[in-house]
Amino acid sequence: MTPRAESRPVDRLLAVARAAELLGTTERFPRRLIEQRRIRFARLGRHIRIPESALREFIEAGLVEPANPTRNRRKTA
Repeated sequence: MTPRAESRPVDRLLAVARAAELLGTTERFPRRLIEQRRIRFARLGRHIRIPESALREFIEAGLVEPANPTRNRRKTA
């Protein structure tokens, strides 16, 4: 009897068009990210797919936290 493989959540693979739709861009943008190797992708034969987690990581890496407005204020007395 062989031990069962640990079950891991399956990461959905998105077509370039779907990734562009989620990003709110044209297909050219995710294709450029793939060409510049700025995002992980899978090549399945002649099809290109982007893992959903890679898209999330790309978005999170580009997030900019809001500035703390109280930090830059001068105290008035």
